[in-house]
Amino acid sequence: MKLSQLFMQGVAVALTLTMLACQAPEGDDGEVPTKPISEMSYTPRSTTFEVWAPSAERAVVRLYDGEVLNVEVDMQRAEGGLWHAEVEGDHKGRYYAFAVTVDGVQLKESPGIFAKALNVNGDRGAVIDLRDTDPEGWSEDIAPKIKPSDRVIYEMHYRDMTAHLSAGTRHKGRYLSMAERGTRSAEGLATALDHLVEMGVTHVHLLPTADFGSIDESQPTDQYNWGYEPKNYNAPEGTYSTDAANPEARIRELKTLVKAMHDAGLCVVLDVVYNHTTVAGNCGFELTVPGYFYRMREDGSFADGSGCGNETASEKPMMRKYMVESLEYWVNEYHIDGFRFDLMAIHDIETMNLIRERLVAINPDILLYGEGWAASAPHYDQTKLAFKRYTYQMPGIAAFSDDIRNALRGTLDLSEGGFIHGVAGNKEALKFGIVGGVEHPEVAHSEAAWCASPDQHISYVTCHDDHNLRDRLEHLSPEASEQELLRMVKLAQFGVFTSQGIPFIFCGEEMFRTKLGEKNTYNMPDKYNAIDWSLKSRYRDLVEYYKGLIALRKAHPAFALGTADRVREHLHFVDNDCDAAVGFILDKLEGIDSARSIIVLMNGSRESVDFDIPVGNYRYLSDGESITLDGGAAYNSDGVISVPAISGVILAEY
Repeated sequence: MKLSQLFMQGVAVALTLTMLACQAPEGDDGEVPTKPISEMSYTPRSTTFEVWAPSAERAVVRLYDGEVLNVEVDMQRAEGGLWHAEVEGDHKGRYYAFAVTVDGVQLKESPGIFAKALNVNGDRGAVIDLRDTDPEGWSEDIAPKIKPSDRVIYEMHYRDMTAHLSAGTRHKGRYLSMAERGTRSAEGLATALDHLVEMGVTHVHLLPTADFGSIDESQPTDQYNWGYEPKNYNAPEGTYSTDAANPEARIRELKTLVKAMHDAGLCVVLDVVYNHTTVAGNCGFELTVPGYFYRMREDGSFADGSGCGNETASEKPMMRKYMVESLEYWVNEYHIDGFRFDLMAIHDIETMNLIRERLVAINPDILLYGEGWAASAPHYDQTKLAFKRYTYQMPGIAAFSDDIRNALRGTLDLSEGGFIHGVAGNKEALKFGIVGGVEHPEVAHSEAAWCASPDQHISYVTCHDDHNLRDRLEHLSPEASEQELLRMVKLAQFGVFTSQGIPFIFCGEEMFRTKLGEKNTYNMPDKYNAIDWSLKSRYRDLVEYYKGLIALRKAHPAFALGTADRVREHLHFVDNDCDAAVGFILDKLEGIDSARSIIVLMNGSRESVDFDIPVGNYRYLSDGESITLDGGAAYNSDGVISVPAISGVILAEY
């Protein structure tokens, strides 16, 4: 959940719209056009404009030369709640805006709901030819083919990765900064895109990239925001462009980034925020059909399951259509390979399943996952919403697992640590995460299994929300040495990467980054958010450990068995009396893995722990300090092995 600033601008407009919303039509299926949403269609001969405004008595489209109004054209009512106008002539380079009249009140103009190109700050759309925004080689761009068992997600923010002087990038904090190759720190180590390639991750999760309302794009970019305050869903944010005043530049530069990542063997995931918008009075939804796109309380006020001032209504036919077609647009126009849904539980299950169906038809390898929770109770039947507990009803869509997160590192309130701190009571939750959230006869977690298959389980310990891992550990273990803290970091990620879910890591954690103890840095300056790349040299051993875990995952498909039945067949736990020790065996792996069996042992306690394991001849894949892909030192088991404090050991039998 993100906390967005709700600016005072637009409040008066929002109040007017709220009163209109009380009388706004719900908009049944008959009011929704069957044709795709296309508000601006350009040719050199004419430009066609359409806006969906079924409750309007009048609609106009205004064309601007810069800030100067050129012409205002009355639109004609068409089928499916649309208003239509065709303006002859070549209007490329002009800006446009719609203004609709509802109950005798002309609402503030907006770029509509589906603007694909924008002016500065996104108050008007731009007339462009999208083919002019394609970088060289775009028509041949293709995403790499990633095996499901190899998937590793890396979450990043443009400025975090490239704003610090040590990043060595030319276009700091911009789209193009993450398209650069050959960037190096002062110590000569790879940064930015080259670092991601070196790490071996497969999917790069970009924090919100669609236009948002928190930053004035016309000002120097000393402002910072995560971007969870959407304004226009179908055009890139101008903050990250080298020229926010050029509507084409932000589009071309984002495409350049996507192509660079594809060329480097990486898939691109966008963080999308369809669950709420910026202040409703500044958003096209409320400025075209007041009260329709949001869930409204009985008194006409906005419901607020998002905690950000409003919540959208995915169950309404036009909002459902909008979400589906918006996501299809990002896949087709920008070649995006996956989406992470912010506060996914605000969306209904039917819509989420339709999204997957439509996107898989375009890209069978699309990766979809989200937060299976809301900030507070949404204003809708919760049994129909995409809460984590209903993930099994959404095949092919994954959810973040707070089960394994909390079990490993402790809960959000920082009142107590977790397994890696040696705290008892986390064993069953950790085992639940290890099996990927599916039903397993040897797991007695208090929460019911919510995954139908383990690839619906996003395994992680930290993301952009909340304290990062280093700051959390320093707060909970102030007396611990740095060496002990680093062992705790290693053990936490050891648990993530040996679980059956899809592993997810937050940018800079592999370098022991700090945000100076701050928890919610959504709008704080680079001092708190930018990664100091000198840390990569200082904590090179930790970086190598992360790289080893990623490589281990790819080398041993047994850590991603893929189905619940295979997990139950091949994964069995090792009994142990210690409250902060968990072990399991992956066996009968012929035809699945190069190893016949793999033993994974985790000890979060502050003393060594003995595990009973089968007698046999093994080789170390992990000795608690480092990772060896093909088997390191031999270990001939007599039936017992001792695992050092705060460490994880992996043995393989070939």
